[in-house]
Amino acid sequence: MKFFSGKARTSSRIVECGLAIVCLFMLSTAAFAQLPNPTYGWNLGNTMESTCGVGCWAPAPTQALINSVANAGFNTIRIPCAWDTHANQSTYQIDSTYMAQVKQLVDWCYARGMYVVINDHWDDGWLQSNLTGTYNPTTNAKVKSYWTQIANTFAGYDNHLLFACSNEPTASTSAQISELFAYYQTFLNTIRGTGGNNSSRWLVIQGPNTNIDQSYSMTNTLPSDPTPGRLMFEVHYYDPFQFALMESDASWGNMFYFWGQAYHSTTMTSRNATWGEESYVDAEFAKMQSKFVNNGIPVLLGEFGTVRRNGYSDLTGANLSLHLASRTYFDKYIVSSANSHGMRPCYWDEGRPVESNGFGIFDRNTAALVNTDDGRALTGGPALPPPGSNLVANGTYTIVGIQSGSALDDPGWSTTSGQQQDIWAVNGGTNQKWTLTNLGNNVVELVNNVSNMALEVRGNSTSNGAAVDQAPYTGANNQKWTVVKVSTGVYNLKNVNSGQMLDVIGAKTANGTLVDQWPSNGGTNQQWKFQ
Repeated sequence: MKFFSGKARTSSRIVECGLAIVCLFMLSTAAFAQLPNPTYGWNLGNTMESTCGVGCWAPAPTQALINSVANAGFNTIRIPCAWDTHANQSTYQIDSTYMAQVKQLVDWCYARGMYVVINDHWDDGWLQSNLTGTYNPTTNAKVKSYWTQIANTFAGYDNHLLFACSNEPTASTSAQISELFAYYQTFLNTIRGTGGNNSSRWLVIQGPNTNIDQSYSMTNTLPSDPTPGRLMFEVHYYDPFQFALMESDASWGNMFYFWGQAYHSTTMTSRNATWGEESYVDAEFAKMQSKFVNNGIPVLLGEFGTVRRNGYSDLTGANLSLHLASRTYFDKYIVSSANSHGMRPCYWDEGRPVESNGFGIFDRNTAALVNTDDGRALTGGPALPPPGSNLVANGTYTIVGIQSGSALDDPGWSTTSGQQQDIWAVNGGTNQKWTLTNLGNNVVELVNNVSNMALEVRGNSTSNGAAVDQAPYTGANNQKWTVVKVSTGVYNLKNVNSGQMLDVIGAKTANGTLVDQWPSNGGTNQQWKFQ
C-alpha cells in the first residue's frame, strides 16, 4: 500500500502539513471492530518485558490484578513482552516457561472478555534500537522465528487478541524506515503463513519513533498485508513533554504542573502549560484520523499518560490538588479525543508504586485500584474538577427538599431500573444517600447508594411532569443535572436534557410523594439542600 504526500514540515508542533493520501482499499464500518468503541485501554507496564525476568521490575502479574483492571472499567490490555530476552540466542527458540506465562495472562484477560495486544517491547533494543538503515539478516531471522512461535501458540485465539511487532522503533531517516518496514513485511508474512485465526487476526505496526508528526509526514508506504483490511498503525502520545514526562527542571525549560485551560493556577503561573493543550491534542489526533483512520487503517494510541508529582517542595496544598485534578482532566481528554478521532487509547501504567512520581494507578501487590480518580477518568467517567470551582463538592449526600424537609428517596430500596423516585422523612438510610460527581461547569451526576443507578428523567422526555426515575448510568444528558444556586446552601437541580427542574409533585409533603420535572417556578418544592 502506498501513500502519496505533498510538501510537509516535520516540526513537532505543526498542526497542518498539507498531506494528501490515497489508499488502495477502504474498510467497511464493520471492519473497525478490531478494538472496542470506545476503547478504555491499560498497559501492564514494566512486568512481562523485564529483561531480568518476570517480577524483576514490578511484581509478577496475578489473576486478581487482571480482574481488578476489568472491574475498574478497562476493556483492553496491552501486554509489553520481551521475547528476545527470553530466547536462546543460537536457536532463537523462546523459553517455554515464559511463553506459558504470557499465555496465562492472555487467558485471564479472555476470561473477562477483554481485548489484548501483545508486542515485542524494548527487549534490550534488539529490534527497535538497532536500526542502522541497512537490512540485517539476523534481525530478520529473529522476527520470523519469534513470531512463528507466538502465532502458532495463539493460532486458535479469536480476534480479541492482536499482535504488535515492536514498541517505539528509533527510525528517523528514510533508510531506517525502509529497513524497519522490511522487518514488518516479514512479521506480516510470517503470521499470516501460520494459518488458523492468524489469517484474519488484526496486526499492528508502529510509526517511526511512534511519533505522530513523523508518522504523518514520513510514512508514505506501508508493507503489504496478505490479508487486506486487518492492519493497524500505532503511535504514542506524551505531549507536552514538560507536563507528561519531565520530572525536574532543565536549563532549556521547566516542568508544567497544570494542564487544561480551566486548570491553570493563579498563584503559580510559571507552571501552567504554555503549549500542547486541548486544541493541540485535537489537531494531532486529527492528523492520524485524516491520514490513516479515514483511509481504512485504524490507529492504536498504544501509550499515553502523565507523571504524578508528589513530594515537590513547591507543590503543596491547593496547588497540589489542582495538579492532581489536571492530570485526571488530561487523561479524560486524551481518551475522549482519541476515541472520537477513531483512535484506540491505552494508558501507560509502569508499575511503579502508586505513591511515587509515576503513572501507576493499581497497587501491584494487592491488585487494588488505589488511584480511583485516575481510573474513573480513564474509563469514561468524569475528571476531577478544578478545586473550589463547584457549588457542591464531590461527595455522598442526603438531598433534602426545602419545602418538605424530606429526603430524595429510592422507594423500598429498589434496584429496579425505571423506578420513579419519591420523598420520605430523613432516616439516614442508604437509599437516601446519593453520590454526587461533578462533570464540569456545575453539571453533576447523582447515583443512588443502594441501586447504584443514576437519577434521570425517564425516556429523555422534555414534557412537563415527566417522571424522574433511576437507571444505569450511561452519561446521557437526561442523567445529568446542573446545580443552580438559589441562596446560600439552597439549590435547584435542572435537567441538562430538558432544562426543567427536579420537582416534588403538587408541592406535597407526604411520605411517598413522587418527584418529576417541571419548568422553573420559584417554588420551594423545586429547591434542595445537600447534607
